[in-house]
Amino acid sequence: MRKLFIAAFMFVSIFGTKVMADIKMGIILGFTGPIESLTPAMAASAELAFKEASDSGSLLGGKKIEAMRADSTCVDSAAATAAAEGLISGGVAAIMGADCSGVTGAIATNVAVPNGVVMISPSATSPGLTTLDDNGYFFRTAPSDARGGQILADITKDRKVKSVAITYTNNDYGKGLADVYTAAVKAHGIKVTTVTAHEDGKADYSSEVATLASAGGDAVTVIGYLDQGGKGIIQASLDSGAFDTFILSDGMIGQSLVDAFGKDLSKSFGSLPGSTGKGAGIFAEVAKAGGVEASGPYTGESYDAAALIVLAMQAGNSADRASIAKHVMDVANGPGTKIYPGELKKGLDLLAKGKKIDYEGATGVSFTGVGEAEGSFLEQEVKGGKFQTKKQR
Repeated sequence: MRKLFIAAFMFVSIFGTKVMADIKMGIILGFTGPIESLTPAMAASAELAFKEASDSGSLLGGKKIEAMRADSTCVDSAAATAAAEGLISGGVAAIMGADCSGVTGAIATNVAVPNGVVMISPSATSPGLTTLDDNGYFFRTAPSDARGGQILADITKDRKVKSVAITYTNNDYGKGLADVYTAAVKAHGIKVTTVTAHEDGKADYSSEVATLASAGGDAVTVIGYLDQGGKGIIQASLDSGAFDTFILSDGMIGQSLVDAFGKDLSKSFGSLPGSTGKGAGIFAEVAKAGGVEASGPYTGESYDAAALIVLAMQAGNSADRASIAKHVMDVANGPGTKIYPGELKKGLDLLAKGKKIDYEGATGVSFTGVGEAEGSFLEQEVKGGKFQTKKQR
């Protein structure tokens, strides 16, 4: 009987050790919905960072991370909130995500902040999130559209566009970016012929394009989603001959759009957050080695969001939710040894020794006082059958 008791105790102890060694992390992105062609690479990039930390043997004395995915849908706040509640009830220490601004704000306000769970979004860009009442639990590795709209306007001016019609997806992201962009292009002396909203989920956008066409313009600026209404606006414009030059927001940039329209996008351009710096080049190599396609939008930001979470855990020597929140800014802004993609073990080891780090990551991470990326942008154009970077802005 005593041997049976000892054996049972050893089994419970070993099983308990395994359970304790696993740290659950949430990844919530729009695996269905208007950006579903972008999110697989974003999720894979975050999981690459989590795996790198797990495999290092240095995370909190050798603990492993179990990543749990959930679907934000990008547009359905109720569904996104329910998905986030599932992650939190499942015991995640933090969340990488969400993606689109509306669902991100809903999750943060209704689920994450009340439960004291850190969220680091790689792609929510609405200026409204800057003033979110988050109690220090919300961060984003993507810069605000308050700057993104200005950058897109600067590119519009530099491309010698004299007049634009503007259409935006009717949500927080679309309205916020459209407001900034409209003011900025007007300040550049560019005529804005009309600013109209469009709804996602329609089968036909010919009436919306007719309104845009009647107002006129050298180009139409499409602020929306490449797998939804934004794509429909382009299709209807090409079908009717109303426009052949499209100025594209970050949510419109992705390979699926080029695959759909090919050379018809040859006059088009846009911008999205990103960097051509040292970290971006290193990330491309690390991602390739890990079997991840790193060229798409927000992949570097997703890796960085996940990396910041694990480094913040190590800085506080705890997977406690409040401890993670307390240390994100410390590892993001230094001062300390610069850490790049593929160097998470180095960062974890330095932190374990009580040393300071400055996580540069794939995107040159530097946070403002409210925990959002200062960020840089990439001017994009279509060449050779894909979006290519003309230069960093």
